[in-house]
Amino acid sequence: MAQDLSEKELLRMEVEQLKKEVKNPRAPISKTGKEIKEYVEARAGSDPLLKGISEDENPFKEKGTCVTS
Repeated sequence: MAQDLSEKELLRMEVEQLKKEVKNPRAPISKTGKEIKEYVEARAGSDPLLKGISEDENPFKEKGTCVTS
């Protein structure tokens, strides 16, 4: 799709996107970083990527093996 547009149309789309993005509220990283860290630490105990999944709850566990002869 972008290949079919002229350079002027692409620039117009970029300006429109930047106008949308400038309206997003901003916060300093010193504040948001602390909030993200607290959020992650509060949920670390139930995070399967950190604690793993038990074998009986793992939906991707191999059910058997295949042997060819």
